[in-house]
Amino acid sequence: RIAEEKFTQEYLQGFNTISRKLMERLEWSDWVDIYKDLVQYSMDFDRLSETGLKETLQDQWRDCNAEFSKFVEKNYLNWIHGEDENAPILSPDLTDNYLKPVLKDNKPTFFFVIDCMRLDQWLVMRELLSPYYTFDTNYYCTILPTATQYARNSIFAGLYPADIKKHYPQWWIPETNSEESKLNAYEKELMESWVERKRIKLKNSLAYVKIFDTDFGNKIEREIEGFMNNHLTAIVINAVDMIAHSRSDYAILKEIAPDEAAYRSLTKSWFRYSSLFGMLKTMSKNKDIRIVITTDHGAIRCMRGVKVLGDKDTSTNLRYKFGKNVKADKRYAIQIPDPEKYRLPNMGLTVNNIIAKEDYYFVYPTDYHHYLNRYRDSFQHGGVSMEEMIAPIINLKPR
Repeated sequence: RIAEEKFTQEYLQGFNTISRKLMERLEWSDWVDIYKDLVQYSMDFDRLSETGLKETLQDQWRDCNAEFSKFVEKNYLNWIHGEDENAPILSPDLTDNYLKPVLKDNKPTFFFVIDCMRLDQWLVMRELLSPYYTFDTNYYCTILPTATQYARNSIFAGLYPADIKKHYPQWWIPETNSEESKLNAYEKELMESWVERKRIKLKNSLAYVKIFDTDFGNKIEREIEGFMNNHLTAIVINAVDMIAHSRSDYAILKEIAPDEAAYRSLTKSWFRYSSLFGMLKTMSKNKDIRIVITTDHGAIRCMRGVKVLGDKDTSTNLRYKFGKNVKADKRYAIQIPDPEKYRLPNMGLTVNNIIAKEDYYFVYPTDYHHYLNRYRDSFQHGGVSMEEMIAPIINLKPR
């Protein structure tokens, strides 16, 4: 009881501090601090019995995301065009800033990209990893839309999507005519092009692995010591993204993870028995190794549906839409009539984009209530929120 009372006191002080901050003119670094505090409070609440403050915290999350969306809408174009000295590091700058310096040591380097990992999910993984590693954590901003095809290709190429399409058209798959698994089919080639452009001398050729199921993950875990002979190994992990999307497709997963706290707990259970944890435990025995872990974007729990108008060829994602004359209320979505301004590939004169803000998701008028209920309370990505855009990047050092 004493611990709960003390925490309640501390939380209310923190609540007031954040509320005051929202009145000020904030920079990117201030938003990172606010996000870290909110995540920490949420995880502290997980450990306490009902304090009666969870709703207060949820309301503050919502207020902060509303202000964060305005902040991004106002500043994003300046960031991507290099016109703001306080701009965050963005997806295309990630490898230059955090991977390139590590490669100079000529030590075996592993670059893990965990698809759709939020900060709170990383923190529950970190608890299990702390006996094996120390951590140096930084934060970057994912590009819009916060979707795998754009954000992850951008990381591997070190380029914005429009530049990938311009310089490497053979490796850019248009979203409209391909299933999702093929949209990131050329990550290895994109990363090789980055290595070549930056004149990085690797001792041997780049190794690239994408782990998309348990059996293949177990195979890589058994072979991981062999990968330690490589100068650079890039490993993409799909499991966290699969947990997020499966939760809206399978009722049993929604029962297992009905809220954010249970979602974190589910992530921890997966990680404890995953091939990723097995690999990292094995790798921690090699003191010469360099490990960088990050994600391409996070996900937000979508609670509010918004009507969207568009034709049958409009993209299917619930947090962003590309299509002919696609429209939604400006209060809930960023309108992008000119994709090239946002350094996105142009898909034709009449194709425009909308990107959802806060915790909204797009629903067509046809069967509106059916889809509104089906996707309410599902984890989605593609839009503008702290959970999707403020992403950790971590250097791990074996103890």
